[in-house]
Amino acid sequence: MVDIGIRTTSASLPATRQRWTLVVSCLAVALVVASMAALYTALPQLATSIGATQQQLTWVVNGYTLALAALVLAGGALGDRYGRRKALIVGLVIFCLGTAVPLIVHDPAWLIAGRVVSGIGAALVMPSTLSLLTPVFPVERWGFAVGIWAGVAGSGAVVGLLGSGLILRVWSWSAIFAGMTAAGVVLVVVALLVPESRESDRPRVDIPGAIGSALTVSLLVVGVTEAPQRGWSSPLTLILVLGALLAGAGFILIESRSAHPLLPIRLFASREFSCGAVSVGLQFLVNFGVFLLLVQYLQLILGYSPLRSSVAMAPMAIPLVLLSVVSSALTQRLGLRVMTVTGLAAVSCGLFLLTRIGVHTSYLGVLGPLMVASIGLGLCMAPATSAIISSTPAEKHGVASAVNDAAREVGAAIGIAIAGSLLAAGYRDRVQPVLSRLPEPARQPVHDSLAAALAVTDRAGPAARPVAEFARVAFVHGIHEAALILGVIMACSAVLALAAPGPRRPNRLLARIGRRGRSRVTETVD
Repeated sequence: MVDIGIRTTSASLPATRQRWTLVVSCLAVALVVASMAALYTALPQLATSIGATQQQLTWVVNGYTLALAALVLAGGALGDRYGRRKALIVGLVIFCLGTAVPLIVHDPAWLIAGRVVSGIGAALVMPSTLSLLTPVFPVERWGFAVGIWAGVAGSGAVVGLLGSGLILRVWSWSAIFAGMTAAGVVLVVVALLVPESRESDRPRVDIPGAIGSALTVSLLVVGVTEAPQRGWSSPLTLILVLGALLAGAGFILIESRSAHPLLPIRLFASREFSCGAVSVGLQFLVNFGVFLLLVQYLQLILGYSPLRSSVAMAPMAIPLVLLSVVSSALTQRLGLRVMTVTGLAAVSCGLFLLTRIGVHTSYLGVLGPLMVASIGLGLCMAPATSAIISSTPAEKHGVASAVNDAAREVGAAIGIAIAGSLLAAGYRDRVQPVLSRLPEPARQPVHDSLAAALAVTDRAGPAARPVAEFARVAFVHGIHEAALILGVIMACSAVLALAAPGPRRPNRLLARIGRRGRSRVTETVD
């Protein structure tokens, strides 16, 4: 591919080129998000085949998320300066290299290192997928393109679970990495046909800002990840969270004084931008928190296999994707605040309904709350992303996309930490009375988790069934507490969004941006 230097606007691009860019962007973001959840079903195999400890298994999952969340702002800035298609391709290459490591070296430390490298590549890929769309589509079509992108990004975790579940029925865990590597290679090839776009004045990259943002996000993610196991009041957790706050304050100071900041702090003065960023973080906080709760409920309480539990979660993608496509058009009529409040309220209702499930609840009893929450996410996910992009100058869409992605990753990490901590605390509190009546060797496993408790009671035989039933009831109690707190968080957020000053309606904002002019697109041909 050679750059022939033709400058054009999105209106002059053929519709087939616009659709091609949308397809490639959606496939790339689906791969990145699916990779976050794809290994959930493979963790037991990893533990037995390569001897990974529980802590190592945790970092097999979180190493990828940490690198992605810490570097996504820098990845967006690099795409704005050097070209978003270049960032997409380079990121996919790095992603493939990291994903291929476990195919060569079967060692826990190398596996974690490979996941971190994959996360670095994903930090370049994820912001470029969204920022490539806005220069290609005309302003009046942004809502459509962003809606599809948001729906795919929101349901990518389900795709990862389904894909890995299907693979594990035939092959071993290494086939998951082979599949992700092959998908990345194919996307590298097809991405060569996507139009290039970049910031016109190409300012230097804000290195101090990149370091400050990476340090802030890293300390925060590690802190909330370690908190469920070490305790929220442990010295390490407090040091990490306090360090994140200090690093964040330093980052804000650096960016406010920089001539070319990585993240212009003034963007948060826009009600559309700040409301959208907070809303996206809350959505993924709930999304991954609910995933953590329900996947375990389906497997440990209903007895589903990894594949069957993945299939059981799949219906949530239907309303999420469909409503994401039409929600932007609804936002044009009703406004961002109405869509945000309605969506957050529906999510909170779904979470409150989860507090009614029990040990003997059928799958349909779980599906109802899941679908209600999914409808709420579908209503507010695309409008929030559109608000972030629409309220940002066109030349900074890579950074805006990175803010959207960082909010997603940090929200997911916090959601997993909150849900996991509340689930563990609720289970241990409720199971405590039975521990004194158990033999000494069985007390610690029953206290630690339901999975360990069921393993112990299975070995003990029929006499231990009452203990297993008691542990299941305790586990469901923990789910109730986690769902209740998450529901309260979302309900309070909906009330605050309703009471806050209303942002401008996106149709007025889009019209204003359209009058400013479009960012330039560099066409590439063979």
